[in-house]
Amino acid sequence: MTDTLIYHNPKCGTSRNTLALIRNAGIEPQVIAYLETPPTHDQLVKLIADCGLPVREVLRSKGEVYDELKLNDPKWTDDELIDFMIAHPILINRPIVVTPRGTKLCRPSELVLDILHQPQQGPFTKEDGEVVIDAQGRQVK
Repeated sequence: MTDTLIYHNPKCGTSRNTLALIRNAGIEPQVIAYLETPPTHDQLVKLIADCGLPVREVLRSKGEVYDELKLNDPKWTDDELIDFMIAHPILINRPIVVTPRGTKLCRPSELVLDILHQPQQGPFTKEDGEVVIDAQGRQVK
């Protein structure tokens, strides 16, 4: 069993790039397709706490569901927002990665480099053509 996992949406470019960076470090993570297998309430609370972020930063604010539920209204408590994310997993911002070095919402995808426990093994270019890792396995700033 791997000690790295990613809450992944294969339709999201940032999530695909993050998964590719993990694999570029020679790590095969446990991939959780969170839209099909959402975290439980307790798991999501722990993920958010471990990220060290306010609940609203883990709430995806793009899309019809967010707009229809009027989630930009400050009346919603953190617990209510978490309940909405459980009921509508598309509202969970992604990707969230858990490694032995920490838990992080990886937007942009190269934030995953801060918590990987193995170095990059070669060059890496994002889907949009942005070079992130050079031929020596070093992050390009």
